[in-house]
Amino acid sequence: MADLILNVDFAPSERPEKKETGNRKHKSFLRRRRVLERRGVLKQKQLPVAQPLPPGRGSQKKPGKRRGAAEKGPEKPVSKPAPKANRPASIPKPAAAAQNGPKGTGLPLKAKTPPVRGPAKKNQKASNGFPPQPRKLVAIDCEMVGTGPGGRTSSLARCSIVSYGGDVVYDQYIRPSAPIVDYRTRWSGIRRQHMVNAVPFGKAQREILRILAGKIVVGHAICNDFKALNYFHPKALTRDTSKIPLLNRKGGFPENVAISLKRLTKELLHKDIQVGKSGHSSVEDARATMELYKVVEAEWEQHLMLNPEKE
Repeated sequence: MADLILNVDFAPSERPEKKETGNRKHKSFLRRRRVLERRGVLKQKQLPVAQPLPPGRGSQKKPGKRRGAAEKGPEKPVSKPAPKANRPASIPKPAAAAQNGPKGTGLPLKAKTPPVRGPAKKNQKASNGFPPQPRKLVAIDCEMVGTGPGGRTSSLARCSIVSYGGDVVYDQYIRPSAPIVDYRTRWSGIRRQHMVNAVPFGKAQREILRILAGKIVVGHAICNDFKALNYFHPKALTRDTSKIPLLNRKGGFPENVAISLKRLTKELLHKDIQVGKSGHSSVEDARATMELYKVVEAEWEQHLMLNPEKE
């Protein structure tokens, strides 16, 4: 039997080179496209669909995660923002302009209200419950004599008006239209000689009403004084100290009882008036009335503002 000789080569064999697939035209096309891509001259529509964006422009969203992408069609290319140097200045929206106040002022919408001045400031004080201005207040007191049958008719014979500070504004003896039957000197202090140079009633009435016009008039049982003057002062501008319950309460008297001016003055002002046999002094009574009103002025005026129907 013949010997079998095997020639085995254990050296590593080289793999044959892998042949490139495709024909020559396709290879040439691929090489040419890669060159054009590197130069950046290839058009956008000729780029492959899955081509990644250059660095700095963000990653492209996957079409699978977007709803309705197939229905809406291809996305429009996003335009590049203009450089800051060429970008136009932004125009504020109308809503923002309204919030910033008037145009060109730069003030906020809720700007601080300027302080009130002039007559409006005075009206504001009056509405906040402050007492009226002293220059608008006067106090009046009248003395009467008896005329007519039996002297039972009370007629004006003297009228005194004082200011808020007690200064005499008017003080005159007045001659009634009818003859005087009873001078009532014990209470009125009027005597015959006072009527010699007395002012006629018509003239005195015009002067008095001109002083009282538009003012707050204070008096005690003031309805009797207005009756003697044949005059009716507005109720809102009248303060009768005989009908202020707060005064009676401070003096320790029943609230619904009319207390005399003499007793109220004694208890609240600690003064004695209407003393002696010479009769009353209308100037003294008017001043006492104003001082009594000042005792409860702030509280009473506030009460009248809160309860105008009870005035």
